[in-house]
Amino acid sequence: MMTPIGVFDSGYGGLTILHQVRQMLPQYDYLYLGDNARAPYGSRSFEVVYEFTRQAVFKLFDRGCRLVILGCNTASAKALRSIQQNDLPRVAPDRRVLGVIRPTAEIIGNLTRSRHVGVLATEGTIRSESYTLEIQKLFPDIQVSGVACPLWAAIVEANEADSPGADYFVEKRIRQLMRKDPLIDAIILGCTHYPLLMSKIVKYVDPGVRIIPQGEYVATSLKDYLLRHPEIEQLCSKNATCHYLTTESPEAFRKSAQLFLHEEVDDVENVSLE
Repeated sequence: MMTPIGVFDSGYGGLTILHQVRQMLPQYDYLYLGDNARAPYGSRSFEVVYEFTRQAVFKLFDRGCRLVILGCNTASAKALRSIQQNDLPRVAPDRRVLGVIRPTAEIIGNLTRSRHVGVLATEGTIRSESYTLEIQKLFPDIQVSGVACPLWAAIVEANEADSPGADYFVEKRIRQLMRKDPLIDAIILGCTHYPLLMSKIVKYVDPGVRIIPQGEYVATSLKDYLLRHPEIEQLCSKNATCHYLTTESPEAFRKSAQLFLHEEVDDVENVSLE
């Protein structure tokens, strides 16, 4: 039986996480689920994000996944803890769900000298203060400032990341963040869409400020997790395959997925989560 590693995102951004994970751990089977029909999650309430994420996680469990990564910052911020503490012990004690915020928080202490860190993310992730809480748990001396970038994900999904119009919105939020704390020397891109805006972001950030996309750190963290949990690792099938599920039409998914993966995606299936 196939037991792929599941990767869930509200839309397409989690494909940037999947891409990095597959680069580092190509031998495993992967099952990606995008809730594209109900995206974006960024401005939705905690209750709605939790319910949608829970539906997606259990869909991936039904398809054989023993381990699921929430490749979505909003879901990691608003739903991960409830799923880990309430749902898994009761319904699926042998399954595991991991998020993308903790791996980035764990590494940030090595990436800032000034101990002032910025976070650019969706409204939901910023409001949850998940980055601040996770980082300060590990590094109480680090000061965290966050700014919501409500239109950035939409710009990426509309394939406008390279357009002149994107500059206005990128510059505006970076200026806002640096006004909040001019001592920031590291900025976390707290949404998986944002790496696709990297060429714009570096234009408006001072040369001494480090930009931190999450994919690499999530991949490293997953590799470490599998080494530390052989009981989970041994259950993950290894045929180097990747299958995609979407709540949108497979044609629309294929077209947009190319923006994030820079390769054609053909193994796509429509699913319902409700």
